[in-house]
Amino acid sequence: MSESATDLAASATRWALALTAIEIISERPAGLGGILLDARPGPVRDAWAAALAGVATVRRLPASADAEALDGGLDLTATLAAGRPVHRPGLLADVGSGVLLVPMAERLSPALAARLASALDDDGPLVVLFDESEAGSEDHVSPALADRLAIHLDLTEVRLPMAALLAGETGFPSQVDDIAAGDVVADPGTALASAGVVLGIDSIRAPIQAQRVAYAHAALDGRRAIAAGDIEIAAALVLGPRATRLPPGETPPPPEEAPDAPPEPPPPGDDTSDDSDNGSPDQIPPDATDIVLDAAQTALPPGLLDALANGIQMKSPGGGSSGAKLRSLTSGRPAGVRAGAPGRGARLALIETIKTAAPWQKLRPQRDDGRLSIRHDDLRIRRFVARAESTTIFAVDASGSAAFARLAEAKGAIELLLAAAYVKRAEVALVAFRGDGAELCLPPTRSLARAKRELAALAGGGGTPMAAGIDLARRVAEAERQRGRTPLLVVLTDGRANVGPAGVSPQDAALASARAFGGTGIASVFIDCSARARPEGAALAAAMGARFVALPRLDARAVVAAVNAAAA
Repeated sequence: MSESATDLAASATRWALALTAIEIISERPAGLGGILLDARPGPVRDAWAAALAGVATVRRLPASADAEALDGGLDLTATLAAGRPVHRPGLLADVGSGVLLVPMAERLSPALAARLASALDDDGPLVVLFDESEAGSEDHVSPALADRLAIHLDLTEVRLPMAALLAGETGFPSQVDDIAAGDVVADPGTALASAGVVLGIDSIRAPIQAQRVAYAHAALDGRRAIAAGDIEIAAALVLGPRATRLPPGETPPPPEEAPDAPPEPPPPGDDTSDDSDNGSPDQIPPDATDIVLDAAQTALPPGLLDALANGIQMKSPGGGSSGAKLRSLTSGRPAGVRAGAPGRGARLALIETIKTAAPWQKLRPQRDDGRLSIRHDDLRIRRFVARAESTTIFAVDASGSAAFARLAEAKGAIELLLAAAYVKRAEVALVAFRGDGAELCLPPTRSLARAKRELAALAGGGGTPMAAGIDLARRVAEAERQRGRTPLLVVLTDGRANVGPAGVSPQDAALASARAFGGTGIASVFIDCSARARPEGAALAAAMGARFVALPRLDARAVVAAVNAAAA
């Protein structure tokens, strides 16, 4: 089987397991908590979320949510109008039998993560966490919260044809079909616990959750007894993603009592001579743990082998932020007050509210209790200034004879920016355009190791499809802005397009794409790296609204200086 065919088969297996997880939680079995899904924004995650929404009511946790949003609290506006305390329910009560979806779960505050963990301990609603952090990044989901979610899924390496997703072709591949049947396992808890020890899983919850998943999977088929196929599914959904070490390749043979003499073969037809040993349970199939380990290996975390070989953690904590200043109602540096009602994270500015209402007391009807008469228009809330996280998108001309130099310096600039972005939560992406079109060679990432790996094989040569490069860079930048980040586009080219749509001058097509980008209002830098700056480059920069920089001697540090000057 070719490498691409192998990757497709592995993707199909992970996708089938992910859909099985939705089937299991749709029946709301007790004690599972929910799902931790490790996946970046994209069509695969969107398709999975759509499948989840098809079987359950999904409520999304807003980015501005606080403890009051989860648990509810005093509705100040209604309280003032009614003259008595009026409470409003929180999301945890509103979700009911549905699912609470938490995007960017790695950014949850410790207080919110602890509250969700407490709700799960109290048999609260099902919770689905979207972990969008990179391997090796400083962000991570709260371990206490993740431990309470039975099912862990990783779709970061899943690559399925979009046609299959849109057509709903989500059937199990043959290797998953085969596990639907099997012998009944009398004591699955022992096999699951033993496999957890072999895989280096420290959580005491994991084998218990795995057994619950196995019972839930059996219930989908109308069975009460757990079969081998059920514990395989449970191992793949619960144990495999939590593994911290690889299982041994082979089980060592038991020691022989008499090494000098060959063991006597058992009598013909007698295969139960060893079953009478009181030290081994006779009700468990001898290969139950091996079945669990084999199934768990289909869902081991991607990169586990490399991480173990290099002695690094899969994910590590950290912090920091960078980017444009944003007005916020929940966090950041205090920046005064404004009119508005508290709620959804906005905080009441009590003193300012009283100051606003005080001058009007003689003109308003007096309250029977002698208290201030406060109306909705008097309410004031606090304002804060926060700093958005940034994404620098490089659009590099990878065409022609000078492509090697441009790509080399672009790679160097990306590595320098990522090395400096550790405490800023800044990300870097790379779009390369050459030949007939453009390609997103490096999706937005903060991982220096991933950037080096993706950039190492990047090649150049061919024509210059400038319009395609600017269009793709614009789409990436707009997607980053929708994520709440501050994008900055950096274009490295000699400014001359020679490939474009049929019937249109390549340079005219590039100008049209530049104007479309300029309409977005996204900051950009246009670096003309030709030996002599040409008017075509300046015209494109003007159409984009970009800062024009001429660098006839392209250098990675000069590129970084231009980027930092534009972002300042």
